[in-house]
Amino acid sequence: MNNEYDNERFFEEYAKMPRSREGLSSAGEWHQLRPLFPPLEGKRVLDLGCGYGWHCKFAVEQGAAQVLGLDLSYKMIEQAKRRNKENQIEYRVCGIEEYEYPEDMWDCVVSNLALHYIENIEEIFQKVHRTLKQDGIFLFNIEHPVFTAGVEQDWIYSNDGKPKYWPLDNYFISGKRITHFLGCNVAKQHHTLTQILMGLLNNGFELKAVEEAEPSQEMMDIPGMKDELRRPMMLLVKAMARKNSD
Repeated sequence: MNNEYDNERFFEEYAKMPRSREGLSSAGEWHQLRPLFPPLEGKRVLDLGCGYGWHCKFAVEQGAAQVLGLDLSYKMIEQAKRRNKENQIEYRVCGIEEYEYPEDMWDCVVSNLALHYIENIEEIFQKVHRTLKQDGIFLFNIEHPVFTAGVEQDWIYSNDGKPKYWPLDNYFISGKRITHFLGCNVAKQHHTLTQILMGLLNNGFELKAVEEAEPSQEMMDIPGMKDELRRPMMLLVKAMARKNSD
């Protein structure tokens, strides 16, 4: 996973975003993601790319007995410890690829807006399957392939500055895409919808829900939010780990 989040300028801009300042209530996808969580009472939860730790805190509020939040960014982990500290939560500076994924360890693995930084996403699916218990839940939110295949991940604008359309190119060519985000060049990894969904199905998962994030009606008054209905930005997936019993 790339580490632009420890870039001082980038992190300062990230901290200004509503989801950074106000947490899950200001995340446009939260009204869809929250209902996908399984019951967490007494459960063990792993958060891959935990950021400020909002989902870790939510898991504890839902009764989780143990939560581990991983993030490659020291700055993110510092903020998580400051903002969302609970006795049940351990925060660790660790990349998604570097974690050991002990076998049959976790009841639920969560990842929010982190997997589009991973080049070999199928390998992560394999590791998550290994570390989940039988019938454990893998719940993640990833930038939608339509978004990551966007040319510079931006609209084509009219002369008066209004978005005309969202350009796509090289959709079936997976791999690194450079985009300008929060004043910095950020490297992300484009994966097709087939790679994401079949990557799960081919590695022992059963799909439980697939949703494209759509802003709630309550957010339509926020400037630019209506344009988010013109193309999907995020893909929400809930999958269950099936394991051989013999």
